[in-house]
Amino acid sequence: MTPMRSASAETARSLLMIIRERVLLSVFAMLCVLPGPSAKADTASDVRALYQQFVTAQNAGDLATVRSLLSDKADFLWVTDGIAVWGRDATIERMSLFQKSEIWRVEPSLDKSRTVELGSDVAIFHLPLALVIGSSSPGPSRLKFLVEVVCHKTAAGWRIAALLTTTEKGE
Repeated sequence: MTPMRSASAETARSLLMIIRERVLLSVFAMLCVLPGPSAKADTASDVRALYQQFVTAQNAGDLATVRSLLSDKADFLWVTDGIAVWGRDATIERMSLFQKSEIWRVEPSLDKSRTVELGSDVAIFHLPLALVIGSSSPGPSRLKFLVEVVCHKTAAGWRIAALLTTTEKGE
């Protein structure tokens, strides 16, 4: 190989290395400016986390935390046992009556939950759950429900705007 050809080959390799580096840098730059996970995925995660906090507080009998997760608007709605309970204070009062049972806990089927995003600040979280309620003798009842949790995003974060329950009839 002549010195001229060797220099040309060396120049070509250098150019290829420069092009490769620039392509890699360009790809890296594009990846950095691409949006992250979709807002829908964030909403689903946020709404699920809100519901998990709600259930954890309910099962711990921590009604102060439950109250803080509910919307403070007068039109907060809980439909339970075929009746409408309006406002978070009335909801907490009714929940406190249920929690006087010897055994009372919510067992959500989070693996069957789904989120329906209605807008950037409103979503419905749907899931089946079992309400275990009663006494140790003869044993608690396991009541199966389908629950729709209407969530809205506020300046303070996601809050529950409505809880809508119906008896689960099976699949």
